[in-house]
Amino acid sequence: MTKIRIAIQKSGRLNEDSLRILKDCGISIENGKDQLKASARNFPMEVFYLRNGDIPQYLRDGVVDIAIIGENVLIEKGADILIAEKLGFSKCKVSLAVPKGVDYGSIEDLNGKRIATSYPNTVNNYLESKGIKADLHIINGSVEIAPNIGLADAICDIVSSGSTLFKNNLKEVEVMLKSEAVLAVSPTISDERNQILKKLQFRIQSVLRARQSKYILLNAPNEKLNEILALLPGMRSPTVLPLAEEGWNSVHTVIQKDKFWTVIDELKQAGAEGILVCPIEKMVL
Repeated sequence: MTKIRIAIQKSGRLNEDSLRILKDCGISIENGKDQLKASARNFPMEVFYLRNGDIPQYLRDGVVDIAIIGENVLIEKGADILIAEKLGFSKCKVSLAVPKGVDYGSIEDLNGKRIATSYPNTVNNYLESKGIKADLHIINGSVEIAPNIGLADAICDIVSSGSTLFKNNLKEVEVMLKSEAVLAVSPTISDERNQILKKLQFRIQSVLRARQSKYILLNAPNEKLNEILALLPGMRSPTVLPLAEEGWNSVHTVIQKDKFWTVIDELKQAGAEGILVCPIEKMVL
C-alpha cells in the first residue's frame, strides 16, 4: 500500500506540536524512543524524524513527500518549495538585535557592521532590500554570544519570547519576517500520494478551525432574542430552541476565539444569561 512520507523535526517544540496535530487528526504514530522512522497504525503515512535544516533538501530530492517545518527555514533554504497549509503554531520572528547599550536609530546604523547569523540568505535579502551592506559571520548554533566576545556588532536570530535576547544583554531592533509552522510539499510528489495529502489536509483544516473557535450556549429572553442573535455570526446561523420556561430560548452557536471576550461582553449587555462555553474538537465543513 502506498504511504505518504512526512518529515518532522527530530526534537524540540516543533516536534511536539507536529505530533500533537497529527494526533488531533486521528493519526496514531507507532513512535519508539530515538526512532528515526515510524509508521502510522491507522493512516497511510510514514514519519521521518530529521534535523530541521535538512528537511528542505529532503523535500526537494523527493525523499519525503511533505513536511511540517518552520516557514523561516523554507525562506532560508527552500524558497522554491510549495507551502500547502499554514498551521498556526510554533510562531516566531526572525529579527536583528544589538547590544542594549548601543544607540540604534534605524537600519542604516548597520551599514558596514558585522552581523552574526545562522540565516545568511534571509539577512542578505533583507539588507539588500534596504540598500545596506554588512559583513556576515555565519554561525551554526547560538549566535547571541557573538557581540559579547567581539565577533559581531549585531545578530540575526529567531525570537519567540525574547528571553534569550534579554539574558544576553541584547535588544531587538528589526523584525525581518514573522514565521509559523507550515505544511510543505515536495515538488516531486506523485499523484497517488497527492490524493493522500488531500485527505490529510481535510483533517488538518478541521482541527485548525476547531482550535480557532468556541461553541457557546446561552439563555435569551424572547424580547431580547433578535438583539442577541444580531451579535452572533455563527457558522451559518445560530440554533434557537425553546426552553421549558415560557418566554425563554436556548441559543447555540460558534464564535471565533479571537473575538470571544468582546462577543461575551456584548451578549451580557444585551440580556443573555447562563452562558456556557465549550471547546470544539473538530469542525468539519
